[in-house]
Amino acid sequence: MMRAVLLLASFVLAGCGGNSARIGTNSASSMECAPFARQVTGLQLYGDAASWWEQAEGLYTRSSEPAEGGVLVFARSPRLSSGHVSVVARQVSSREILVTQANWVHHRITRNEPVLDVSPGNDWSQVRVWWAPANVMGSTIYPIHGFIAPARRRSHDDPMAGLGSP
Repeated sequence: MMRAVLLLASFVLAGCGGNSARIGTNSASSMECAPFARQVTGLQLYGDAASWWEQAEGLYTRSSEPAEGGVLVFARSPRLSSGHVSVVARQVSSREILVTQANWVHHRITRNEPVLDVSPGNDWSQVRVWWAPANVMGSTIYPIHGFIAPARRRSHDDPMAGLGSP
């Protein structure tokens, strides 16, 4: 059943990516992070990823705590001039989550990639992100705005429900 859901999700995402590439684990895609996160979560936020945090105020629940299906919002930084957004697939521990995201690795959608909270106050204000091309945890520390809760809970009948599953 899960394979069928993932296959269906692959076709749905391939159609919204503007190319015919198969969308799956570490697959090719021309989709940017913000349209991908919007498609997966249903959040109606637009523009640069870093601007999502302010846009969400009063519309969606914002938090410093991860929530499955929510969006991790990266602030602008020298390495991320437009910020970045990732979808939380699963919380592993109080300081580790797995995310699914588009374009962290150029033109790729990656799934279940570890993100570690490395903030001194254990408040998810700074993270390190897995770097798949080298198969290591990245050494760069990125500033984080926080998490935006999903617009609605995904159901088992939803083709995106298994997005974080292998």
